[in-house]
This record gives sequence, C-alpha cells and structure tokens, in this order.
Amino acid sequence: MGMTMTQKILAHHAGLDHVVPGQLIQAKLDLVLGNDITTPVAINEFDAAGFDRVFDRTKIAMVMDHFAPNKDIKAATQCKQCRTFARRFDITHYYDVGAMGIEHALLPEKGLVAPGEAVIGADSHTCTYGALGAFSTGVGSTDMAVAMAAGQTWFKVPSAIRVWLTGKMGPYVSGKDVILTLIGMIGVDGARYQSLEFAGPGVANLTIYDRLTISNMAIEAGAKNGIFPVDDVTRAYVSGRVDRPWTAYEADPDAQYERTIEIDLSTVEPTVAYPHLPENAHPAREGGDIAIDQIVIGSCTNGQLADMAAAAEILKDRHLAPGVRGIVIPATQEVYRQCMHLGYTDIFLDAGCIVSTPTCGPCLGGYMGILAAGERCVSTTNRNFVGRMGHVDSEVYLASPAVAAASGIAGHICHPQEVL
Repeated sequence: MGMTMTQKILAHHAGLDHVVPGQLIQAKLDLVLGNDITTPVAINEFDAAGFDRVFDRTKIAMVMDHFAPNKDIKAATQCKQCRTFARRFDITHYYDVGAMGIEHALLPEKGLVAPGEAVIGADSHTCTYGALGAFSTGVGSTDMAVAMAAGQTWFKVPSAIRVWLTGKMGPYVSGKDVILTLIGMIGVDGARYQSLEFAGPGVANLTIYDRLTISNMAIEAGAKNGIFPVDDVTRAYVSGRVDRPWTAYEADPDAQYERTIEIDLSTVEPTVAYPHLPENAHPAREGGDIAIDQIVIGSCTNGQLADMAAAAEILKDRHLAPGVRGIVIPATQEVYRQCMHLGYTDIFLDAGCIVSTPTCGPCLGGYMGILAAGERCVSTTNRNFVGRMGHVDSEVYLASPAVAAASGIAGHICHPQEVL
C-alpha cells in the first residue's frame, strides 16, 4: 500500500521505510516552536523534569507574539521567563519586540521551515507550514518541553482525506474563502486526527499565501495537519529564504485516503463563518442585515502582504461606516514595512483604521480589540467561538480581508462588489 505525503515525511523522520495509519512512531524533529503563552509552561516542565540542555539551539524557535509588547505585569513576566531561558541556552531563533512577528507568518518568512521537514509547535495553528510541503502540527506545552530536550516526539500516523481542487478562483475570492467553504462542507470535526492533503490541477492557481491560510485552518476541521504538494509556487517562495537542503515528498499513486472531497475553485464565493463555529459558513452576499461594530484585518491566518493588499484595494479612497472600528495588524515587521512603502498604511489610516504592531492580541481576546456585550466583529482570524474576542455575548464573523474591508465600509456584512 502506498503512502500519502504526510506518511512519507513521518516515515523518513522515524527512520522507517513504511508507515500505516494508526501506527505509533518516534520521529525526529526539524523545529520546535513556542510563543509567550505556551513556552513558559514548557519551561516549567523542562526544569521540573531535570533537563539541563536542549537538543539543538538552532532548531528551537520562541516568538513573543500574543501579548507583546506586554499588556500587563503577567505578560511581562512570561516574556521575561522566555527571554531568560533563551539566553541560558543561547537559542538562535528568539524573537521579541522589534524583531518578532506573528509566529506562523514569521517562521516561513525567515526560512525556518522547508519542504519535507517535521515541525511541532505549542500552538494549534502550527499546521500552517503544510503550505510549504512540510509536516507540521500543534502539541501541548509538555510535549514541547520534552521535544526541546530530546529533539523528537511520538506520533500516531494519521489517515488522510484528499481535497481535490480544480478550476480557478474568481474576483475577491481567496484561500480564506476556500477553507471556510471546506469546513462548511465537512464540519469542525470532519477531519478529526486526519491529514488534509490538497491536490489536483487547481492547486497551481493558489498563491503561497492562499495555501498558508488554508493550511493554517486545517485544525478548524479537526485535522492533524494540512499539506500541499511542492510545486513551482513553493520553490519560488523558499528560494532565497531556505539555505539548507530539503526534500519534496509526493504521495504515491496508490496512496490510501479515507475519502476524496472535490472543490471547483471557480464556484467558491466570498464566504463568512457566522458565530459560533468556523463550520457555520454562509455567502457574504447574504449578510446585509447583520450590522457590525468592528473589523480586524490581520492574524496568522490573514496578516501577510497579500492580505494587506486585498484590504487596501477595497479601502482606498473610502471610509469606514460611522460607528465601525477598524484594526489592521500586519503579521510581521517586514509586512509592516512594506505596507508603509507601498502606501497601504496611509490608505488604512485615511479610511479610519488604526495600524498595529504585529500581535495576536485581538484574535484570542487578549487585547487590541476586545468586544463588549452585544458587539459584532468581522475578523480575518481563524476562530469564532463563544467569547473568543471578548464578552461571551459578543459575536465574531470570520471572513477574508476583502470581505472584512468591504463590510467595514458598508457597516454590515457584504460581498466586496457591493461597495465598489
């Protein structure tokens, strides 16, 4: 029986010729990631276990992105603990204020993830790096602690769902709309502990940023990981970023899948996930009666330069509706810089938005955009659970940057063409 992309990568990192779904393996890791929320817990476990060294200081990344710049004393204490640990072991990839970005945008940008690699992170959206043809998945902080010391961890090999893509996306449709459509089709547990493996001729029509967004939200369908084949788009992105050898793995022709889901990209519409689950997907054009109070454009899901460009196209020479607050958060320092050079920052400010330093803040209800009871937000983030962005009686609607920007102008959820 043949293997999927994910199974091949795991087999290689376990030193095995072949693996099958359900098999327990011990695999070596190319990178271990933590942030300012999860790393302190891992450090406590690391010290409690009596570890006195890390497996490889160049293969650990710590990114202070959730509450940095620190919002309060607790956040400052957590970052200080991470900073002290990084200095103690001379961790190469430690990113703090002035150098940091939102972790899942920063690591690909810095070339810290390459095709064929195995990455774990103490953050559920670590599955983002499947866009580059890597196996990546989220783990708990205890797993991170052991992985920092041992450089390996246990996995149960996942079975897979093949998502066969055809066609090409239409105007104002992006990867966010594709993944919301898919989650709407299969539900938030439709791929539980399975690999979502994207394939088909439609893949070539997706930018690397579309793929990063889609892979990022694989976890919202319950998947262990999401992964794309390595093609010219992938190679163009990693060229000049990754300075080490890497391997592109391909699924075997006889690889076994639990099922195949077909999506014609030309049929995908601008899509919004209504509260309180990402599976509650609806066409944006049906949201005219849903008034909103805030838009947030950013996050690890949609904070790349392409996302900023999509929002700027809609917001240029327009202004947010009265009573609507706009928060734009470039995902990295480099994206922030490019927004300034390309004039996007002026567009956002002229439209009545604020532009923030990179942070995860509002996505998890931390800071920089908390909602009060009864308020509604259209957000380009990845989760809209009860209380996700503030009060339990607030509502979060997930959408693409284009839809979020257009909705901010209209004052209600809408298709981008409504305001153009």
